[in-house]
Amino acid sequence: MNLRVVKKDIEYFVGEFIDDCTLFVALNPHKDSEEISGIIDEAVDLYNDLKARSNHPEGNKKAYYNSLRKEMFEKIDALCEKLSAAVSK
Repeated sequence: MNLRVVKKDIEYFVGEFIDDCTLFVALNPHKDSEEISGIIDEAVDLYNDLKARSNHPEGNKKAYYNSLRKEMFEKIDALCEKLSAAVSK
């Protein structure tokens, strides 16, 4: 696991989540898009945080990057659940 792979994963997974949110808003204009906008803002904040933290590893780099990826997936899962709740309203 190296820095380049971690950064590409962050860009891909968070970017895909944001794309899903914007696609939902575009296809469902009658739904409340302000809640979805808040979720997108959280995803952008997550992206910025992960990118900043990936540039400054602490301790063992391999373990640090593995824990960073794990945290990324956990937080994206939480955002997906928020999106699902907003969609089902």
